[in-house]
Order: sequence, then C-alpha cells, then structure tokens
Amino acid sequence: MANREALRDLQTRLASRLQAAKGEGVSVSSWLAVEAAGKSYLLPLGQSGEIFPWVAVQHVPYTQSWFLGVANLRGGLVGVVDLAGLLGSTAPRSEQTLSEASLLAFNAALDVNAALLVDRLAGLRGTDAFVSSAPPAEDAPAFFGTTYVDSTGARWQEINLQLLSQNSAFLSISA
Repeated sequence: MANREALRDLQTRLASRLQAAKGEGVSVSSWLAVEAAGKSYLLPLGQSGEIFPWVAVQHVPYTQSWFLGVANLRGGLVGVVDLAGLLGSTAPRSEQTLSEASLLAFNAALDVNAALLVDRLAGLRGTDAFVSSAPPAEDAPAFFGTTYVDSTGARWQEINLQLLSQNSAFLSISA
C-alpha cells in the first residue's frame, strides 16, 4: 500500500512540475528516466503513459521469457514486457525486486496495449541534464535513439517507444 501511495505522490509531483514549467515558459523535460537491470534509459514523455506499481501478472504459456504475461491495469488487460529482458539481460528477478519495480504503460495514442517493467523510476530529464551525446551505434536496435552522458559520467540510452512498439521482435512474443 505504501508503494502505491509513493507512486501516486510521484505522479502528482511530476504532473504539477510539468504544468508549472509550461506556465512559466521554461523548457519542459523531454524524457522519463528509468533504470532496468542496472542500465539507464530515457523514455519520451509524449510516448509514455501511466505509471503503475507492480501487480500480479498472469503468465502466458509458450511466450518469450521477457514477456511476463498479462496484468489488469485499471480494468484493462495489458501485456507486460520486462524491458531489461527484451534488451538481452538474463538477470533473474526475485519477488522482492519485483515488488519494488514499476510498470510503465505505453501512451494510449500509440495504440499499444502493453506496459514495460522497469526497476526504478529516476525522474524527469531534459537535454540540459546532459553534458554530451552520441548517435546510436550502427548495430543498435532501430528503436535506440541518442546516448546521453550526464555530469557524473552515467550513460543514458534513449528508447523511442513508438519504434519499439512496431519492432518485429517486440511484436513476436511466441517462443
């Protein structure tokens, strides 16, 4: 219950900060920063949907290991994808780590009935939070965008959720 309240508080703070920034003419953050399997990712705010605490997921047989199953989020069944697993991580998850994780739904405008499992929400980021950037590697997935480096040297990989939702690997959940 405390997780739900903390998540609700975070969403409220994020929404009020975005509204205040828009009203003041300040440049608004472009990304929701998340972490999965020890790596940092930037998800475009315009492509991101609602954030949910971890809920029970109903396993679906004969699917990829990164497709965790389906969950009931606000009365709708949503496919749950382990972002780290989809990107190649094989690190096992315990019930404890899952209970601390969040589900990030895709924006309804993308018409994708899915949510990404992320280990940690790291707040909002804009381009001013980074000191350098580099284009994606030539062998990177098509949905990878720019890689940004912050002042501490941490690397943040941008992921285009619209391109991810259209990626053949993402769409092929059968094992």
